[in-house]
Amino acid sequence: MNGVTITGMGLMTPVGRGIDQVFGSLLKGKSGISRPPVGHPVANSVELGGFLPEFDAGSIASGPDGKVMDRTVILAQLTAEEALADAGIVVGENVEADRIGVIIGGVGGMATLENQVLARAERGRAAVSPYLLTGILPNMPAARVAIRFGIRGYTSSVGTACASGAQSIADGVRLIRGGEADVVICGASEAPLFPTFAETFANARALARGWDDPTDASRPFDLRRNGFVLSEGAALLVLESTEHADRRGAKGYADLAGYGVNADAHHPTAPRPDGTGAAACMRQAFASGKVSPEQVGYVNAHGTSTKLGDVAESVAIGLAFNGSSPAVSSTKALTGHMLGTSGVVEAAATAMAINTGLLPPTYNLEDPDPACPLDHVRHEPREARARYGLSNSFGFGGQNVSLLFGPPSTEIKSEGKVW
Repeated sequence: MNGVTITGMGLMTPVGRGIDQVFGSLLKGKSGISRPPVGHPVANSVELGGFLPEFDAGSIASGPDGKVMDRTVILAQLTAEEALADAGIVVGENVEADRIGVIIGGVGGMATLENQVLARAERGRAAVSPYLLTGILPNMPAARVAIRFGIRGYTSSVGTACASGAQSIADGVRLIRGGEADVVICGASEAPLFPTFAETFANARALARGWDDPTDASRPFDLRRNGFVLSEGAALLVLESTEHADRRGAKGYADLAGYGVNADAHHPTAPRPDGTGAAACMRQAFASGKVSPEQVGYVNAHGTSTKLGDVAESVAIGLAFNGSSPAVSSTKALTGHMLGTSGVVEAAATAMAINTGLLPPTYNLEDPDPACPLDHVRHEPREARARYGLSNSFGFGGQNVSLLFGPPSTEIKSEGKVW
């Protein structure tokens, strides 16, 4: 069975861009949560959110195609460029075009859909763009990345809600383990901060509210939590067979040692309160990686800061780890919830925790909920050389994904940076 290593990362998040900046922010407690910028489309829809810093889309958005691309597509192309450069991958030179794949999850072009519906309501049929479909289709981020970089291998999108980015990674592992690809670019791109989409969460009272300081609002596992913070972002990882990486002398951040993917079969939005589905998913990841729960020293939790979700995940961790708890933290306290992208950023953070021996804490966790009896990493990073780490992602519909990370098995290791 082929080993699978992360050799490149591309990240655009509310706390920064690129793995050095993002992981540094997660360790130092730099929050990306704020009030909506003046004039932002969601200024009257949400109290706060995780907004990307301004960025230059360069030639991607300046050409004719750029004018009809949804924000999710632009973000995907920028992060793909960054991830491929970080990995040192040049399609057609050090990887064959039909031996590299692209899998990018997400809900699709919400901004394009909303703008087009409004245009039609105001001006009628003639206002509907012939480019509407290519703006909203969820496969467009992956397709556009494939077109731009000349990738002719397996290309797909995953639509499992907030688990889609993590499931894209699991699917990438499956492709490489099965010998169908040498390299897979996988992750998610999400741009949900547009009125109608944001307001459905607000009207469901799922979003954090009533906080004087926006940076206090996202507080996973804390007694005072009252909802999640909706954020935008994109993140892609370059997965590579260890053999292929070694042939070209590439570094490895961490190995994808195993994964679990299953469903709660319980409810369209609520998790199973008994945690059995999520616990079974974590056990699948252990079995896939041939490790025992005792060998896993860190869990980057899904931890969205919702009342039901945090408790259900805590119960599930207790079940999966036979009544004990490894070190646990949720980095959504700083990033907010980027939907499918969150699982990819958290996968990157887990890989870096294994790589550096620094576990990012759950900031804003001042008074842990007794219903979440875990070994919480709080207030500051914890130095711990965990051999294996787990990243959990759970989505509406009862979608569960757990990704297991271990030290890189490539001949050239990525050196841990001191932040």
